[in-house]
Amino acid sequence: MNRLTHKNPEVSTQAIEQDYKGTSAEAIQYHYDDGNDFFRVWLDNTMAYTCAMWEKGEGLEALETAQIRKLDFHINQAKAKGAKRVLDIGCGWGSLLRRLVEVHGVEKAVGVTLSKAQTKHVKSFKNPGIEVYLENWADHHPEELYDAILGIEVIEHIVQVGLPETEKVKAYRNFFERCHKWLKPGGWMSLQTIVYDNMRPENFSQFLTTEVFPESDHATLAELVKARERLFEIVAIRNDRQDYELTCKAWLSRLKKNRTAAINVVGSEVVARYEKYLKFCMIGFHTGSINLARIAMRRIDKPCK
Repeated sequence: MNRLTHKNPEVSTQAIEQDYKGTSAEAIQYHYDDGNDFFRVWLDNTMAYTCAMWEKGEGLEALETAQIRKLDFHINQAKAKGAKRVLDIGCGWGSLLRRLVEVHGVEKAVGVTLSKAQTKHVKSFKNPGIEVYLENWADHHPEELYDAILGIEVIEHIVQVGLPETEKVKAYRNFFERCHKWLKPGGWMSLQTIVYDNMRPENFSQFLTTEVFPESDHATLAELVKARERLFEIVAIRNDRQDYELTCKAWLSRLKKNRTAAINVVGSEVVARYEKYLKFCMIGFHTGSINLARIAMRRIDKPCK
């Protein structure tokens, strides 16, 4: 697959508006459509490709347990248990959708993703309680309101890399406005996202923004707090960067252990790229250059003018 280069937004208004839809389908598929078989080699059985939630003393072999704990945490935080309709924005390979329906009694779990490979995988469940749409989150038009919304590491794909801070805030506000519109009064949203902390965005690795996650960028907590004003109340927030350091360490260990199988699927160049990216991320989370935020938000039903 050809390398994608990030966009440099010396942009017109029209280009900025397009960036409000975030990462393009082409860029998402560049990364996530390396193949379900490849990711299956080094992810755990849940196929969860986001930061797990670890308990003190757990070793790398507890990855699957830690991933399930993360799923349950967000379901509980969004008060989604037993709900009629729940939306998972950026649903990945559907681990959260399955958990919602099969364990937590949700009547209908709806997922959106731009990855063809992920869509195919979720549809293979053949679960009538799960719906998945191959679409940009900004193009989602639900037939009914949702009781809860979950977004586990989707914020990273809301803006394209290089936007100035003022435009990033506008893009995040566009996201929160849509979520506010999709939620029932009193509804909750649980988010998990990588955020810049002891690092300036312009110093973030160009290797990651071109070779690994083209067109994607992280937020700062300040940008997210500003963007949700008068739409959502922040009820709880956690910094779990050490959880992500351990998650990346577990993934890298599994990839190295199964390196031959991975190379047989995607080739040595792709495997080497993933090994390098996981090492980069481990360093970033270890040093606090980037953090992992878990945020609970409640819909403000009567926003101030």
